[in-house]
Amino acid sequence: MEKYILSVTVQNNAGVLARVSSLFGRRGYNIDSLTVSATTNPKVSCMSIIVQGDHMVLEQIMKQLAKLEEVMHVVHLEEDSSCCSELVFVKLHTPDVSVRSDIRQLCDLYGARVVETQESEIIIELSEVPSRIDAFLDVISNFKILEMSRSGVTAIEK
Repeated sequence: MEKYILSVTVQNNAGVLARVSSLFGRRGYNIDSLTVSATTNPKVSCMSIIVQGDHMVLEQIMKQLAKLEEVMHVVHLEEDSSCCSELVFVKLHTPDVSVRSDIRQLCDLYGARVVETQESEIIIELSEVPSRIDAFLDVISNFKILEMSRSGVTAIEK
């Protein structure tokens, strides 16, 4: 299954988020990430949605979204031909100095930032494209992850 990023421009009406998300649920599709933000026009919002599936699933979702009354525009964004970013905070257990040192080296390698260090915990922040965050999380999964929070992707076409 591949992950796809959709940019959906919608009218900023009450209930539009519920209508978009229920469209996915009714058809049995899962939303991996959903971020909604205002645009320069207060009557218009932009949704960035990450979904998993094959190319047929992507086409079906895009067609169904385009049928919704409030949807103005739907576009599939490729990660490498768009500007996209996601934020993740990860709290890791660091029982000793050597573990903290290893984690800091990984942070340097991936461009992550240590935002808080305590005696046995470290909190890391990484803002990157979703695939790079997935790779980072895969690498640090060897450590004990206490807590994690991802923001969801925000994307714009180049």
